Amino acid sequence: MGPAMDIIRNDDGTLVVPVEPARQHDDEDTETVVAPPEPTTRLLHPGEGGYDEALTQWDREQNPDREEAVSTRSGRQEAMQLVHAVATSPDHDVAPALEALDDPAASGEALRHVLVGGEPSVKDFAAEVAEAEGGEPLSAHQTTKIIGEVLTQID
Repeated sequence: MGPAMDIIRNDDGTLVVPVEPARQHDDEDTETVVAPPEPTTRLLHPGEGGYDEALTQWDREQNPDREEAVSTRSGRQEAMQLVHAVATSPDHDVAPALEALDDPAASGEALRHVLVGGEPSVKDFAAEVAEAEGGEPLSAHQTTKIIGEVLTQID
């Protein structure tokens, strides 16, 4: 089997993920396995099934030596403020919101921790942001997209 393909994150937040093709057996001789074609890819949009897991995997691929994400109280609070600031800014600009943070690395770790928990974790985080910062909770799709943009900027 060839080398595994990496996940690619596009500027619009979509992810290009490798899809392993199913192995096919020759009908006449079940002992012979037809070599599968090269892995194909699939485009995942934020909010789509498997997106959160793929984004977490992409983040791991970017920094394979990084320790597992640990969320601190202050990091999570800043992460909530950051996501709210990006969501409510007219052009969703991440850079000024990041500059306002005391500890962007801790916020990044908190956001990675949210992603590792998958969609339920993202929904809970969006509800926490709305409770802490005001307004309606963002959708898991919007929240995941903003988290991806923030992590790209932090790295």
